[in-house]
Amino acid sequence: MSDFEVVQVPARSDNFAVLVHDPQSGATLSIDAPEADAIETVLNERGWKLSHILVTHKHFDHIEGIPALQAAYDCEVVGPEASASETGMYDRTVKDGDTFRWAGAEIRVIATPGHTLDHITYWLPEEKLVFAADLIFSLGCGRVIEGDHDMMWTSILKVRDLPDDATLYCGHEYTLANGQFALTVEPDNEALKARVAEVEALREKDKPTLPTTIAQEKATNPFLRADEPALMAAIEMENASPAKVFAEIRTRKDKF
Repeated sequence: MSDFEVVQVPARSDNFAVLVHDPQSGATLSIDAPEADAIETVLNERGWKLSHILVTHKHFDHIEGIPALQAAYDCEVVGPEASASETGMYDRTVKDGDTFRWAGAEIRVIATPGHTLDHITYWLPEEKLVFAADLIFSLGCGRVIEGDHDMMWTSILKVRDLPDDATLYCGHEYTLANGQFALTVEPDNEALKARVAEVEALREKDKPTLPTTIAQEKATNPFLRADEPALMAAIEMENASPAKVFAEIRTRKDKF
């Protein structure tokens, strides 16, 4: 187990980058690069030097800061093989099942397509850190843009199957709006009601609602609960497949 320092960096209007720093080697990585200035401010405040950027997917609000950060720090950019030619920004590419080491820690690459076809999740098993970007949000999930609902549900299951006590970092601060929708799906879910109350209190103080945990999302996030009998009953789809239940919930959220 490492002594990594993990810092969430608010960027743009509602994005997050996440910095992971290894005090021993001095290496620092950023999960995505939504805004160079926001990331540089935190690096300078802490006296850290950026060594790597790990890209989760090709959307502009996750990669816009890369050129400026590369110019400032000469950092290595690692990104999904599936969008390498499209972005032209990656020094090294990774794909599903790849593992590599950073500052002595193992990092596993999990393909999680649906939001985009190139979307990947980074999993650090020893540290129990999950960086899922726009696959899963607290109380929500990403919009299905390039994939389909079956693909997105399969991707969500890959992350849901990680240890309950894993810490989950997401790409956006969407929890309050997600919670308002989630209550329309499972209004009698006591864990969800408690989480929404907690989220409301945090947002009133302008505090982030992330990170979260796999366990918390399994108890409260309707998009992770599409195979739960209580949720299936709540939307009167007891006999449907979980993938169809997921598709129904996601379609409702698109219209919410």
